[in-house]
Amino acid sequence: MTVAATPEDWATRRERGFVPLIRLMAWIVLRIGRPAGQMLLLPVCAYFFLFSPKSRAAGLVYLERALGRAPTAADRWRHYRCFATCVLDRVLLLNDRLDLFDITVHGEEVVLANRDKGGGCFLFGAHLGSFEVVRAVGRLTAKVKLSLVMYQDNARKTNAVLNAINPALNIEIIGLGKPGSMLAVRDRLDEGHVVGILADRSLDGERTERLPFLGAPARFPTGPFRMAALLRRPIVLMVGTYRGDRRYEIVFETISDGSTATTIEEAMRRYVARLEHHCRQTPYNWFNFYDFWA
Repeated sequence: MTVAATPEDWATRRERGFVPLIRLMAWIVLRIGRPAGQMLLLPVCAYFFLFSPKSRAAGLVYLERALGRAPTAADRWRHYRCFATCVLDRVLLLNDRLDLFDITVHGEEVVLANRDKGGGCFLFGAHLGSFEVVRAVGRLTAKVKLSLVMYQDNARKTNAVLNAINPALNIEIIGLGKPGSMLAVRDRLDEGHVVGILADRSLDGERTERLPFLGAPARFPTGPFRMAALLRRPIVLMVGTYRGDRRYEIVFETISDGSTATTIEEAMRRYVARLEHHCRQTPYNWFNFYDFWA
C-alpha cells in the first residue's frame, strides 16, 4: 500500500534537495572564485526578474516606498542582484574570507562596551543586507561570542544550510518554542554572549504591533522586545549593507540600554524608525520579498 506524503514530508525532501546545490555553489566560489559565482547568479536573477510575479509585486511596493518614486526596471534588477550577491558572499564569509572584502564598521564600541562590562546584549537585525558580514567581523576582529535565536523550524533549516557551506562551523543556534529556550538565552547572556535575533518578521499567530514604516503601518513582532525587557538586557541594532563591488558597511546603534526606563513600545518604535532610515539609505538591501504591509 502506498502512503501519501504529507506536506512536512515534501518540505523535508525539498530542503534535502537544496543541500547538494548549496554545496556545489560553495565549491565553485571557494575553488574558482567570486567572479565565477557572480556569473552563475545572472540566470538566477533573470529567472526571478521575469517569472516571479509575487516577489516582483512585493518588491515594487517596497521600492516605491523606499525610493519615493516609481521604481524602474533597472531598480528591480539591482534589487535582485543585491540580494543574490549577499547570498553568494555568505559562502565566503562563512569560510572566514574577510580578506576578499572592504568592510567599514561604525559604532563597534557600542557592542564592545557591553562585552567589557561582563554581560551580554541583544543584537537585533532585520532582513536588510547581510547578517553574515556582521557575524564574521564580530568573530574574527572583536572576538565577540555570538549565539543566534530563531524559531525551531528556521533553526533546523539554518543549521542544514550552514553545515552545507562549512561543516566545520560551530555556531550555537537557540531554538525558541521549546522548554528551556528562555533559560538558554539568559545563560548565554550571563556568559557575555551577544544574542542575535532578526526582529522584523513574525510567525502566524505571533503577537505583533502595527507601527509606521516607510509611510504606512506594518506589523512587527513584539516577542524579541518582550524577551529583552524581561531579561533586562540592552538592545543594539545591527545593519550590514552591501555597497557595491566588494564593499560592505556595518552599523551598530543602541536601541535600549536594558533599563526599565525604556518601555517595550519605545524600543520597538526606535528600532522601526532606524530600520526605515537604513532602508532609505540603502534601498536595494531589503530582502523581505512579500507584502510587508499586508
